[in-house]
Amino acid sequence: MSQEVPQGSQNEEVDLIQIFKYIGKFFDRIYNFFKSIFKGVLSALVYVLKAIVDNYIVIFGSMIIAAAVGYGLEKTRKDVYLSKMLVKPYFDSKFQLVANIDYYNALIDDKDYTQLQSIFNISETDAEKIINFEIQPGPENENDQIKQYDEFLKSIDSLRAQEVSFEGFLENRSIYSGDIFEISVKSQKKDIFRSLEEGLNSTFSNAYSAKKMKKRDSILKIDKNRIIASLKEVDSLKKVYIEIKREESLSERKSFSTQDGFTYIEQRTETKEYELTEKQIKLQQDLSELEAQKVEEDEFFDTLSSFPEVGAKHIEIVQRYSIIFPIIIFVFLALFYFSKKLIQYVKNYEG
Repeated sequence: MSQEVPQGSQNEEVDLIQIFKYIGKFFDRIYNFFKSIFKGVLSALVYVLKAIVDNYIVIFGSMIIAAAVGYGLEKTRKDVYLSKMLVKPYFDSKFQLVANIDYYNALIDDKDYTQLQSIFNISETDAEKIINFEIQPGPENENDQIKQYDEFLKSIDSLRAQEVSFEGFLENRSIYSGDIFEISVKSQKKDIFRSLEEGLNSTFSNAYSAKKMKKRDSILKIDKNRIIASLKEVDSLKKVYIEIKREESLSERKSFSTQDGFTYIEQRTETKEYELTEKQIKLQQDLSELEAQKVEEDEFFDTLSSFPEVGAKHIEIVQRYSIIFPIIIFVFLALFYFSKKLIQYVKNYEG
């Protein structure tokens, strides 16, 4: 009696074979698709290279001429000098600083050299040599960034703070986030920068910062008077304790007996000179910190590094004509000859 295979099992095997065939065809199509793209890109690249190779004499000859012309223009162009200074504003004078830098650039754009001459106390000829001013956050390390991030989180709602990551904060912070700023000046005169520094220093002064500084000084004065009063109280209390100790040292310890036969010895008064001395030292440290704060922040800003006597020669990449011109010529001629070949190919194909 022959063994029969169930019909359902045969159907399942046929279905699996069909599924594997479909999967194989699917991967073949993907492979052929990417293969056709690769061949198309490779053909286009070879076609471009062929157009360049066929006309390399004209292309590279034109590039040499363009480089020579660019070099000549670089030599005839006026030199530009760059100088930088680092400043640390206090009392939120950084807002006035940024606004004034924009104002100076607006004066340069309007060619209002008379106003620039008045602000920086320079000659009008020197004012015409100034090209522009720039301001950006100064150098900072990761610790500075973390401190700014912590201060930012403290200034917003706790729920909102959970949504702001450290990376997101760094990407979206404004120029006002930092404490140190770098001021850059470009000029056609290399030794003008020290003359501009005095005028830049005056930009920090404004009514808001002056009011904030006055308020800070008033608070420091109140704290100072409080500490001085506390020091006087501590000093007076120490004198009382010292007097008690002196009187006790002059008198002998007395003892007396009661009718019950118990003997009592007179106890010394317990004083706290050590604790008072510690308190006095702490108050003196607080007073020194207040004085130091007032000395350190007695102006609207600190100059961390001044402009050097002579600026450094500055050339931007877009002004390097001896490099830019050959690249432009190469791209233009390569596209021209490629387009010419492509038109010929299309005409022949249609024919």
